Parts: sequence; C-alpha cells; structure tokens
Amino acid sequence: MAWRLRLAPEKTNIDFFNHQWLTFGGSMILMVLAFVAWGVMGLNFGIDFKGGTTLRTESPNVVDVGAYRAAIEALPVGDVAITEVFDPNFSADQHVAMIRVSSDDQGEAVSEDLLAQVRAALVKTDPDLKVVAEETVGPKVSSELIWTSVLAVGITSLAIMAYISLRFEWQMAFGGVLALLHDVFITIGIFAFFQIKFDLTIIAALLTILGYSINDTVVVFDRLRENLQKYKTMPLREVMNLSVNETLSRTLMTSITTLIAVGSLLVFGGDVIRGFSFAIFMGVLLGTYSSVFVAKNLVLFIGLNRSDKPKKTDKSEFANIDA
Repeated sequence: MAWRLRLAPEKTNIDFFNHQWLTFGGSMILMVLAFVAWGVMGLNFGIDFKGGTTLRTESPNVVDVGAYRAAIEALPVGDVAITEVFDPNFSADQHVAMIRVSSDDQGEAVSEDLLAQVRAALVKTDPDLKVVAEETVGPKVSSELIWTSVLAVGITSLAIMAYISLRFEWQMAFGGVLALLHDVFITIGIFAFFQIKFDLTIIAALLTILGYSINDTVVVFDRLRENLQKYKTMPLREVMNLSVNETLSRTLMTSITTLIAVGSLLVFGGDVIRGFSFAIFMGVLLGTYSSVFVAKNLVLFIGLNRSDKPKKTDKSEFANIDA
C-alpha cells in the first residue's frame, strides 16, 4: 500500500464548539483591539495614499535598485519605491525604472528643490541615467484612492454575500461575509499596531484574502448542506461539527501548502513585496481559523430553517456548551 502524508487523521471527532467562548470570543476581542489600534495609532500610509512624485528613468546600464535606493534615502525624503520596468519592445541597452518618492512632511507635495536633489543623486550613481518623465500625485488624489480602496473591499464583500445567498441560505451568506470582515479587520489592525507600510499592494492582498477565505468557508458550507439533507434529525450543532471534521484534512492541506509558498516570499522576496506577503500570510492564517471557528458559529447563532415552514431561530444550541 502506498504511503500518504496526512496532516489530520482520516476520521476525526473534534468538538469545535467545546471552547467556543475562547475561540469565537477571542476573535471578537481581537477585532475590538484591531479597531482600537486602527483608530488610535492609524495606518502608516505609503506613497499611494500620501501622495508623491514618480520619476521614470532610462539608462544603458543595468538598473541597480539597491544603489538607487541608498542614494535617494540619504536625502530628506519620505517613502521610496523603486521598480524596474520590463518590456519586450525595449532595446538591449534600454533599462527603465520607475521611482516613487514622497515628501518627508506628510501631506505636503514633493518640492522642486528636493526633486532636483533626487535627480542629482541618481545621476551621481549612474552618470548615463536620464529622467525622461515625471508625474506628481497630490494628497487630494491620494485621499480619493483611500475611499476607492474601501469601496472595492465593500463591493467585493457584497458580491460574495449575494453569491452565497443564491447558492446557500442567507444565514450562511451573512455569517460567511462577517467571517471575511473578521479576517480583513484583524489584518488591518496588525498593520496599524506594528506601523507596517500600507499601500495599494496591501489592498490587493486584502482582496486576495477575501477570495481565499471564502473558498475555505464555502467548502465547509457545501459539506454542511449535504449533511443537513442526510441527517435531518441530528441537531444543527452536531451537523456542523461533523461537517468541519469531514473537511478538516482538506482545509489543513490547502492552508499549509499556501503558507509554505507565501512564507518563502515573505523570507526571500525582499523589501518590495514583504508587506504584500505578510498580509497574505496573516490572511491565510486568519481565513483558516475563521472557516473553522467563526463562520459556522455565526450561522449557528443566527439559526437555520431546516423545515419547509418558517420557524423561530433556536439559539439554545449555541448556548448549550459542554462543561
């Protein structure tokens, strides 16, 4: 018989509700702390949300991102983001970079004197370098980007809720989206607490978290729907436990393999994508946790109509905790 690696036994009988006031209640406390950190400490916005100037450079020499960064950071600037541009239409000796610089004074535009110093520092690093284009994004445009990002996350959440409502029950849709927001808000709270740079790449990571987390939750809900048809007289709490146990091996395998890949990016990917990788890493952890301990608890608390006739929500099962 071929040997296969298992992260969980083939059949488990774990009571995921046994310590729900610790697991589920702890999640609620973390959300409150995330809001406190967000409100008190605020987010450490990057260039995308604070405003700044983008310089497009060209040189016959290979772009040395480290040398460019060292030369610019010696000046009184704020954030610096450097990206090498690749295009099949470029000639062999055409090396292009996009350099974004923000002012050291938050909310202030980059002055022309500071830009002149940046250009001089770059030319000193590479005498053949030329600045071929400049573009400035002011604080007003950056503030619009913040609201656009919030709108993107909100619309995505509503679209996910609509999809789950069509495929499952509305209670599952509501519980699933609340679990998604749990993942997003705690991740943002971590960024606020540790003052990690927050820019558009982090918004992309948050949208990725929404998709990953709901995928895990839908797997559990799909098995729950099957088991509700199979075990019509079994209490809802026990059916939910059974469903999570039956999908546990798949959940662990998917999450751990994803964490290995994202963890590699986090360690070896460098500074440019470190914030993005960290957001994805935390989102996968929180998404797995919420799929097992948060989403189903919310659905159990709301209640499911398991008959053809409407009935009152029975919350007694949620309160019935084994000592």
